[in-house]
Amino acid sequence: MATRSLSNVLGVSKSLNGRAWLWRGGNMDLGESSASGMSSLDYDILSQLLMTRGVAADDVSRHANPTMRGFLPDPSEFRDMDQAAERIAQAILAQEKVTVYGDYDVDGATSAALLVELLSDLGLNAEYYIPDRLLEGYGPSGEALVKLAEAGSSLIVTVDCGAMAHEALGMARDAGVDVIVVDHHKCSADLPPTVALVNPNRLDENDLAASHGHLAAVGVAFLLGIALTRTLRAQGFFKDRKEPDLMSLLDLVALGTVADVAALHGLNRAFVSQGLKILARRDRIGMSALMDASRLKRSPQASDLGFALGPRINAGGRIGESTLGVRLLTTNDPEEARAIAEQLSQLNEERRAIEAEVQEQAEDQIAAQHNMSVQVLSGDGWHPGVIGIVAGRIKEKTGKPSIVIANDTADGTGKGSGRSISGVDLGAAIIAAREQGLLVAGGGHAMAAGLTIESAKLPAFAEFLDTRLARDVERARAEQSMQLDLSLAPGGLTPDLVNTLDAAGPYGVGWPAPRIAVGPVRIVKADIVGKDHLRIIAAGEDGRSFKGIAFRAAETEMAQTLLHRSKGRRFHLAGRVKIDDWGPRPAAELHLEDAAFAD
Repeated sequence: MATRSLSNVLGVSKSLNGRAWLWRGGNMDLGESSASGMSSLDYDILSQLLMTRGVAADDVSRHANPTMRGFLPDPSEFRDMDQAAERIAQAILAQEKVTVYGDYDVDGATSAALLVELLSDLGLNAEYYIPDRLLEGYGPSGEALVKLAEAGSSLIVTVDCGAMAHEALGMARDAGVDVIVVDHHKCSADLPPTVALVNPNRLDENDLAASHGHLAAVGVAFLLGIALTRTLRAQGFFKDRKEPDLMSLLDLVALGTVADVAALHGLNRAFVSQGLKILARRDRIGMSALMDASRLKRSPQASDLGFALGPRINAGGRIGESTLGVRLLTTNDPEEARAIAEQLSQLNEERRAIEAEVQEQAEDQIAAQHNMSVQVLSGDGWHPGVIGIVAGRIKEKTGKPSIVIANDTADGTGKGSGRSISGVDLGAAIIAAREQGLLVAGGGHAMAAGLTIESAKLPAFAEFLDTRLARDVERARAEQSMQLDLSLAPGGLTPDLVNTLDAAGPYGVGWPAPRIAVGPVRIVKADIVGKDHLRIIAAGEDGRSFKGIAFRAAETEMAQTLLHRSKGRRFHLAGRVKIDDWGPRPAAELHLEDAAFAD
């Protein structure tokens, strides 16, 4: 049963899902006043939302409308940025053969597409290379780099990979090819041999550049594009030609940033906010085809990039052909774009089926690891293309960092992908495990990591993570709560409220979408739709009713209580409010995440 305390939102210290409800910032309990309409409220909701996400009171206006001018740093502040720009400018002027080597996920595809398009606008037809996930794995392959050199490439630019590829880049150096690394993953103190390594997460970065460590690789690539354009301008390159339209590339930056789950604060909010405007214009043929394949008719929102567009691009790299994403994003042929977008949608459906099978098998192993601080789950024959998604699902289910490993019985190794919880740096732990000799390869950032491991070392690896991260996980889980931005009566749950809350977006990791509490209410109807989604109709004492849905929640204590034990009881409900536009007129709908008894 939920317990109540006067110090918590609506007095809830333990909800039906076992969480305390806390204010993200100051008390924003609008109570019955919310039913009189948003315009009559004395609260500046927009300012409050911004300030509770770390914005200073005197900086609200800049964050309320995040522009490139307001947040863009000088690219030259980043180590090796000017060297990278100079080397690429040299290649353009000499018409060298350049290859962009990208990772197979959305960040890699958008980064590669951005540089290929920019170089084309600057008069250089660069090639691209995306490794096969199954045959080559993550990161630059030494063999592939040498082959590219032998095929005539004198400069290779790796994007979204390379920061830890010491051996591969050493092979490239020995083959006589220059390599520039554009990355955002964690680095070791010992950097691989390169002409330039541009990465805000270098350990030797200055404070300004390091403060941009949350950028996705595509964001770093965009900054390189600015530096390159500036370098060429200083050399008089644009006396007889038009400068490239860098702002038109922001649709790629927005997609890669959101799909890579990069924190949406500071410059990333400007990237995504402005990139969404470019996306709405549908200027990029491949992006327009992708939106059509996703049945997206309205202007895209940040959530569409993460849940509709991004997964389709990822499906190519996960279970299909790794180059499909870059081909789609760089093509000028509408028919080719339509065909690739449809193929990616089909692959995405196949990916979902494979993912469900792997997840079911992985969940069967959870009980045996109930006392471990990190879930390390492995299986023979699991598709490496879905293990990252499954790791994320397991993390959400258990509340612990989770690593899912696909074993290859042919060579006795496994490829793994991990997802962490807030407050636990998984990437650093993976790097430490590699340095201890427990991994063949590995790296990542705080919230996500990838690895290759000898199957025989799995028990020692799991024990290492448990010992290293147990205290951090315990602390992070003890601090788990639901942070709320607003509390109101059911009558205040209106489309106008949704529009007011949306104005403080775009939302994502590091800039969480607002959560509201609404109540007290009685449950008029509750049932299960689809496989395991809870659907409700709730009515308040003010006579207003609304719909709500809780995704993948059928087995939770909250769902079981609302389904079977709600008669005669009043509840407070908490979640995120969205527009439901299926009816004759738009209405506000609660995406339910938690509930508590109101009396």
